[in-house]
Amino acid sequence: MLEPADPVDRAFLNVETSASGQRWVARLDQAGLNRALAMAQSQGLPELIARVLAGRGVGVAEAKAFLDPTLRALMPDPSTLTDADKAAARLARAVRQGERLAIFGDYDVDGAASSALLYRFLRHFGVESEIYIPDRIFEGYGPNAAAIGQLIERGAELIVTVDCGSTSHEALAEAHRRGIDVVVIDHHQMGHELPPCHALVNPNRSDDLSGQGHLCAAGVVFMVLVATLRQLREGGHPQARSLDLLAFLDLVALATVCDVVPLKGLNRAYVVKGLIAARHQQNAGLAALFKVAGIGGPVTPYHFGFLIGPRINAGGRIGDAALGSRLLTMDDAHAAEAIATQLDELNRQRQAMEAAMLAEAEAEAMAEYGTGETASVIVTAREGWHPGIVGLLAARLKERFQRPAFAIAFDAMGKGTGSGRSIPGFDMGKMVRAAVDSGLLVKGGGHAMAAGLTVERTKLGSLRSFFDDQSRETVMTLAANRALKIDGALGASGATLALIDLLESAGPYGSGHSQPIFAVPAHRIRDSRLIGTNHVKVTLEGPDGSRLEAIAFRAGETPLGDLLLSRRGEAVHVAGTLGAELWQGTRRIQLRIIDAAPAL
Repeated sequence: MLEPADPVDRAFLNVETSASGQRWVARLDQAGLNRALAMAQSQGLPELIARVLAGRGVGVAEAKAFLDPTLRALMPDPSTLTDADKAAARLARAVRQGERLAIFGDYDVDGAASSALLYRFLRHFGVESEIYIPDRIFEGYGPNAAAIGQLIERGAELIVTVDCGSTSHEALAEAHRRGIDVVVIDHHQMGHELPPCHALVNPNRSDDLSGQGHLCAAGVVFMVLVATLRQLREGGHPQARSLDLLAFLDLVALATVCDVVPLKGLNRAYVVKGLIAARHQQNAGLAALFKVAGIGGPVTPYHFGFLIGPRINAGGRIGDAALGSRLLTMDDAHAAEAIATQLDELNRQRQAMEAAMLAEAEAEAMAEYGTGETASVIVTAREGWHPGIVGLLAARLKERFQRPAFAIAFDAMGKGTGSGRSIPGFDMGKMVRAAVDSGLLVKGGGHAMAAGLTVERTKLGSLRSFFDDQSRETVMTLAANRALKIDGALGASGATLALIDLLESAGPYGSGHSQPIFAVPAHRIRDSRLIGTNHVKVTLEGPDGSRLEAIAFRAGETPLGDLLLSRRGEAVHVAGTLGAELWQGTRRIQLRIIDAAPAL
């Protein structure tokens, strides 16, 4: 049975300090509960769904539309994006004249999906195009003059950069010098100065008033293609009417989930409709990835984010950076299966490398910052680390210390390639750009929750001090007010498939629309043990004897893991999210534990 939240003025279940150092609080205050009640009564929604929506800022009047997001209602006219019509006109001209295009993408999932999306669009019209993904180690992020020159020499008459290019002044100047148009389609934060290009579509450029700054690159590319298709149809192109852009939404949904952009507005429609497209498995590359990842049931955002995304990224991290985009353009199932298998093996290698590097990074962080309680930003660095894995290290360090974190890989020449991950409420991209402006970084950029940088070893100490000065006040305030918001209390017997289905109707969940968190109060730990790569498997037993299987991912050797492993037979309060996994044709309920506390 689902119980209401505790009164807002006291800690939920009286948990003032949990295993992970958080105070548990009710997500809804009395005003929120009243709003949820009004939503349930006026919109005819189940009370639980109303409470979930109210707890995530959804208004009473918009609830029904929120539960059924559509492109028709949520996508603005693409013309509202600055330069979108100009970019569309140039793409339409290239299609009509049969020009040869080069697509320059990033080496992550968003870059691969954006590249494949544009490639598939052009292929429908018989337009020849080439995808170029730079090598993460030897070329780094974004266009470079040498690569641009190669593309032009191979016959490119138009270059389109996707998920990059907004700050690539030197590289785009090379194309301009050689008389080749460049269209930039991006979403990263950028300064006021624009690079030399024919059109730059980026909802985060300072003169863009579209309000679509939350889109990932693939989401922006899709809008530009809507505008391009409109121009081609208006011009009477014979193949324009037969193209169904909605069939490409599986790629947009994949990128939206994996780039961890907020699931609000248009992004919600992209993911909801894109999951429907993905379940049809019309994209041979995605279907092959579903197979090697062992996904037997309907595709979910979890599958995209934790099973498919890491495999696509593995190519860019430690293998051939172009494997992911190549796979997503394929129609041949046999050839797609071969590349998917290759990416699966690269992902296994990446996992092994990450484990070894993470042990070193955590040891360095502990030596430098102790428990991290007095640190504002965690910065780890070492020669010999693989540059393609530092982003994963930063993410793990952020989870471990609950602080913005960077991991930097130095080469033998003293050049460091680093990546950072932030905590909610602190804009990491802004801090990195300030470091660039201060001359401490060779280059750097990103957005609020993630950033990349290049730094000389001689400036590492100064950079650490700069980051501390820039972040201390904000980060320490956030740390002092860390709280886990609980949606309600739930017993083991109340965790049913029917409840999970009801909760899923208020999804999809992700960044900006967090999955509901439930507290399981005073349940005895019947069994707990380490499994896999440092996960803690737990069996919880309620007062009535009902049991609930649970797992705490990557919790080994953490305070949370220590509590779960050391309290066998004792009663604990556990907080987590409910899910159902398909195992040998049967759906099984599982609680994903994110925190716990002794039941005093």
